[in-house]
Amino acid sequence: MEGTNIYAIIEAGGKQYRVTPGQTIDVENLNVIEGDAVELDKVLVIGDDKSTTIGMPHVEGAKVLATSQGTVRSKKIIVFKYKSKVRYRKKTGQHHLYTRLSIDKIEAPGLGEQESVKKAPVKKEPVKKALAKKAAVKKESVKKEPVKKSGRRKKEEAGSGS
Repeated sequence: MEGTNIYAIIEAGGKQYRVTPGQTIDVENLNVIEGDAVELDKVLVIGDDKSTTIGMPHVEGAKVLATSQGTVRSKKIIVFKYKSKVRYRKKTGQHHLYTRLSIDKIEAPGLGEQESVKKAPVKKEPVKKALAKKAAVKKESVKKEPVKKSGRRKKEEAGSGS
């Protein structure tokens, strides 16, 4: 994969990112010092102009090399608690921490020789057959007879008239 438009979809901090070399991304806070090299090995998809490789769940041997640019804070999120009629008001806020990464290189060993790899289609049972099976199960179930109501109401109405 020596194409000019190489990209990868990586997983970092429970989220997925589409990255290209030279791109800068903010990921969930990682414990790395500014300037350290970071190796992201959870590569889900890797591709370029000619071919695409989809991992199940990850692409074997593929990794993304990045450099940490330090920790950054997000915009302040304001939390305002309010209860009417009792003069209760609380205003607090927080900044979420992110690690800013600069993507240096996407490595995919041996992918230059391979053809495009695509997911095999999953064979599903036709909907009509599935519905027919459910209907057959319902037909076999025992029908309950309706519960007979007592004549209590009629007796009360007759007794209240006197």
